[in-house]
Amino acid sequence: MSKVDTFRSLHGQSTPLLLPNAWDAGSARLIEAQGASAIATTSAGFAWALGYPDGRVLPFDEVVAAVRRIVRVLTVPLSVDVEHGYSDDPKTVAEQVLRLAELGIAGINIEDGPDPASLLAAKIEAIKAAVKKAGLDLFVNARSDVFLASLVEPSKQPQEAIARGGLYASAGADGLFVPALMRPSHIETIVGDIRLPLNVMALPGLPDAATLGRLGVRRLSAGSGIAQVVLGRTKAMAADFLAHGRSEALDDAPLPYGEIQGLFN
Repeated sequence: MSKVDTFRSLHGQSTPLLLPNAWDAGSARLIEAQGASAIATTSAGFAWALGYPDGRVLPFDEVVAAVRRIVRVLTVPLSVDVEHGYSDDPKTVAEQVLRLAELGIAGINIEDGPDPASLLAAKIEAIKAAVKKAGLDLFVNARSDVFLASLVEPSKQPQEAIARGGLYASAGADGLFVPALMRPSHIETIVGDIRLPLNVMALPGLPDAATLGRLGVRRLSAGSGIAQVVLGRTKAMAADFLAHGRSEALDDAPLPYGEIQGLFN
């Protein structure tokens, strides 16, 4: 079974696929070592680690280089968040995604954001056609920001997510990601009316994974959450060290040097 087949099968379980998103090769390998069955990247964490702000400005060659490093150290399937594909032209997006598929990734996330839903559908169609022509396969997770960016008024958000899910499914998408979808009643409504496995994002107040599984959710992503916590701890520790010069500040549950080294042997 290929990594794409394996990754696709992980969306068919009664419990959600749990994806603690990585931001570089080191974090990806560390997460894999904790027993993750697949790894996904966070576009925000990716951008920050490479010295750019989040939000569709990361040069695509940087994405390719970072993905190549992650693929080199992983054995489990990898899904890459490509934001909007780093272009408004479906043909260009397809060509760029094909470069990642050729590295051996299993899937991508690609978003609509403020763009028309029809544009994302065209991108998905172009990606699927290019990948198929190359004799490859790829799990395309279509991210809709209906809830996250309040693209329509709150009362219309569930039906808008359903409509976009249907459009993206018809274009060839394999999954639907709806970040900031929180309410169980909304989750049940959307699950009941789409034909794609539903992915939600971990946020404070979201039901736990077991409950989400009973509601029909098939994938739960950490998003940029883990990267933000790591950066928050880095900020606090660096500030303490700079202010006081205390070596004890560096003894706050560190991962042993030998254990880190062992990840890459």
